[in-house]
Amino acid sequence: MILVTGAAGGPQGGTGRQVVEQLLRRDQSVRAFVHADDERAGELRKLGADVVVGDLREIRDVRPAMRGVRRAYFTYPVTAGLLDATGAFAAAAREEGVERVVEVSQLDASPEAGTPRMRRHWLSEQVFDWAGVGAVHLRAAVFFENLAVVADAYGELALPLGPPDTLIPLVAASDVARVGAGLLLDPAPADPVCLLTGQMATAGEAADALGVPYADLPPEEWERRAHDVYGDPYAVEHLTHLWAIFRFIGSNDHPLYRVTENIERVGGRRPVTLREFAATRD
Repeated sequence: MILVTGAAGGPQGGTGRQVVEQLLRRDQSVRAFVHADDERAGELRKLGADVVVGDLREIRDVRPAMRGVRRAYFTYPVTAGLLDATGAFAAAAREEGVERVVEVSQLDASPEAGTPRMRRHWLSEQVFDWAGVGAVHLRAAVFFENLAVVADAYGELALPLGPPDTLIPLVAASDVARVGAGLLLDPAPADPVCLLTGQMATAGEAADALGVPYADLPPEEWERRAHDVYGDPYAVEHLTHLWAIFRFIGSNDHPLYRVTENIERVGGRRPVTLREFAATRD
């Protein structure tokens, strides 16, 4: 049995839902953890998943969901509660003797990272490591979906990134899910950190791939607009800091600005491009 969180999907990439679908296509037994018993939960049941409903931050919900599980996929949306959810999940996984947890982190997760969310992700990684559950941390670049949300909301890629030649490390959520599913099924030992960048693109190139113009917003205007788009102060906090980092680096090189081989090596195919992603949305 493989437990997958974030199984209902969502606008921030929905890797959990994609992992469920990929595992079921490979005839795996999947327990799908969802927050609400809604239409999406019903669809998961029709696909053949064992659906459990609960709050990832609540140990009383997580412990029963973990029973009989040997491998698990952990993802948590960009909102409050990451460390609470991590603690509950790691404790339950350790108690059950889970042998591998594949968890979605962020590309520059570290104690000195430039956004509070990235620093929380580093702490989350530490908790999973301390739990001794064979954690593999998927340190993913910016999801294509994050840019698409902005482009859909404004009809332009309106971000506080500075000139159009500012570089952005990107990845398709589908590639993250493919690698996640591959690691859940692979019996071989795995490195604890898996970097996932599928494409480097400038802000101008990203806008062109999405079929919209690029607009450099002043940071204050971006933050004001973002509250209307995301409706979540934690998401706005993270993204505001993230765009500031990219704006500061600009068109210069950075050690993490590399397309990684893990997507093809573990996921079994070359990375999806932003243009290909955009074409699937037309």
